[in-house]
Amino acid sequence: MFFRKKSGPVDFLAVGLGNPGKEYANTRHNAGQIAVSALAADAGVQLTRAKFKSLTAEATFDGVRVLLMLPQTYMNLSGQAVAEAAKFYKIPPERVLVFSDDVALDVGKVRVRRKGSDGGQKGLRNITEQLGTTEFPRIRLGVGAKPHPEMEMADWVLSRFHSDERKSIDEAAANAVAAAKLVFAGDIDGAMNRYSR
Repeated sequence: MFFRKKSGPVDFLAVGLGNPGKEYANTRHNAGQIAVSALAADAGVQLTRAKFKSLTAEATFDGVRVLLMLPQTYMNLSGQAVAEAAKFYKIPPERVLVFSDDVALDVGKVRVRRKGSDGGQKGLRNITEQLGTTEFPRIRLGVGAKPHPEMEMADWVLSRFHSDERKSIDEAAANAVAAAKLVFAGDIDGAMNRYSR
């Protein structure tokens, strides 16, 4: 597969979208960060190195070297961190795997896509703008629709998961980790078929 070619220190970027700071921990908008933190835990690494406007760690999954990233810009500027890292390592968009929240999916659902629109997700929108393409894979974690039509979307995505929802999000993060490993191995179709629900 093309991404098994050892051309540099990193073969893939895995980016967990969210907002920095303790006040945003465990909020719906940070589902992407929850998933990449689970990916780091699975690899036995810690996301502590400050690089590319992100907290980062390097990990290897079945011979594929991956830079795990939690951008420390706010959500709507996530593309700055992604573009900087992609340019530095010469990573093409098809090897930039982005994890994000999705209000169109029920809590705990996972959806894997090879490319696509931002669906109103401002982090994905900024990454699209910075990379100049929608053709990067993404794993979306469902955080549920806002409970009342009149509720502001910002208030909803910045709300915290309820205790019963957190178990579903942790299960979704585990599925996202398994799906990501298939993507890294070159089997995005397998990831979509097995984990998109």
